[in-house]
Amino acid sequence: MSEKLDQLEAQSIYILREAYNKIEKLGMLWSIGKDSTALLWLVRKAFFGRIPFPMIQLETHQELPEVYEFRDWLRKEWNFELIIEDCPPEEDMDKTLPPATRAAARKTEGLKNFIDKTRHQGLILGIRRDEQSMRAKERVFSPRSFDGSWDYKDQPPELWDQYKTEFDDDTHVRIHPLLQWTELDIWEYTKRENIPCVPLYFARDGKRYRSLGEKNITFPVDSNASTIDEIIEELKTTRVTERSGRAMDNETEDSFERLRRSGYM
Repeated sequence: MSEKLDQLEAQSIYILREAYNKIEKLGMLWSIGKDSTALLWLVRKAFFGRIPFPMIQLETHQELPEVYEFRDWLRKEWNFELIIEDCPPEEDMDKTLPPATRAAARKTEGLKNFIDKTRHQGLILGIRRDEQSMRAKERVFSPRSFDGSWDYKDQPPELWDQYKTEFDDDTHVRIHPLLQWTELDIWEYTKRENIPCVPLYFARDGKRYRSLGEKNITFPVDSNASTIDEIIEELKTTRVTERSGRAMDNETEDSFERLRRSGYM
């Protein structure tokens, strides 16, 4: 397992360095969850303890209190620039979306507003292919328009770890260094590297969060895994999906696809 984690780590660091070298204006979305925090750790490794581009948090004011507490602590501990972008209110979202998807769409619109204001050519995200079927269609370097719209049928081939990294000035690029990782990989790497994480991932009273989102649309799942070792063992046998606590994923079949096409993370 250590060899596999070494390979994943090396690939992610290579992607991060390629992005930093080739993309003019770069930032990284930080959701404060386990994946993006592991990715932030990889950024520190890739640049010898430095974090050479800003972290961006899309703020809905609906995160759980423990998430905000962890955010403020880690920001001080690791000393990085954090840009907080307020998202539009839910009443401004597309009324044809189901309720939880409409709430999640706030971050899509917040991200569009941020890109429109700052013109970041590239944004690094901590998404994984195993997390959701639409994310399985992503590329490591994923071009799209500056309004965030994404055509998954029109993506460059990525064979033998050869990535297209040169794009027109009017192209916005999402970079995904964790695409090949799994949820289990993230936890095994978190254990190996001793990466801090939000305590909500550990079970209390028979419940824990597998995936962290806003408190109005994310819920804990049944679990007694209260340590990283117990989480790792649980993941080896569980049939419960990682996003089972995300209300949006339990609405209409195309909810996530509609958001992804319009610029969702």
